[in-house]
Amino acid sequence: MFKSGTSKKELEQLGTSSTIIAKKALIEGNIETDGNIRIEGNVKGDIRCKSKLAMGDASYLEGNIVTQNAEIAGKVKGTLEVTDLLILKPSAKIDGDIIAGKMIIEAGAVFNGSCKMGAAIKEINIGEGKIYREAQTA
Repeated sequence: MFKSGTSKKELEQLGTSSTIIAKKALIEGNIETDGNIRIEGNVKGDIRCKSKLAMGDASYLEGNIVTQNAEIAGKVKGTLEVTDLLILKPSAKIDGDIIAGKMIIEAGAVFNGSCKMGAAIKEINIGEGKIYREAQTA
């Protein structure tokens, strides 16, 4: 994924980039990033994001989420752990538990599960996978 000469500065710049999953796209597998993620399509897998996760109206995620901030307008089936702020838009449908620092639920959002707020949440560790570790040491 990364060339062998990737510098630490280049890796930091990659961390500020955004990942976009387009409408009608289907991703199967886990996603980890230091940057932002925008999902308009479908994801089956866990997401770990050190920045912000945004999900559009037609998006669907089956898996667990760990992120700093999230704005959800689509459907999620899994556990959400948001260290800072979680916003559930009117079209959001959540089937799972939520752990969040702060949360805004807009009128029309549906949430089925338990909720724990204000709790100290563990640090979001990114790069536990082999490819990321190899790129950092290169």
